[in-house]
Amino acid sequence: MLGKAVLWFAALVFIAYGLACLYSPALPAGYAGLTMTNGDAHAEMRAMYGGLQFGFGVFCLIGALRADFLRPALASIVLLLGGLALARLYSTATGVDPVSGYTHG
Repeated sequence: MLGKAVLWFAALVFIAYGLACLYSPALPAGYAGLTMTNGDAHAEMRAMYGGLQFGFGVFCLIGALRADFLRPALASIVLLLGGLALARLYSTATGVDPVSGYTHG
């Protein structure tokens, strides 16, 4: 039951944020302090923050709805978000510039 609740929450967050980033790639760029200077930058932000997150949210939704996808979807949350957290932790520990709440979040 807890696993399904986690997947429903993840699906809601990732789908909503993914759609928001597809619509406005300046949203994640602004959070990260990035400047988009050409069409490739817009496409990259839409793809990585919009498309990828939307797709992952749909995968979490399928995991919440279908028993055969429950464990793979939960494992993907642990692996993907764990990898993201470890990479940010490494960057924070080895970087020379301070990071903002965006990286800590």
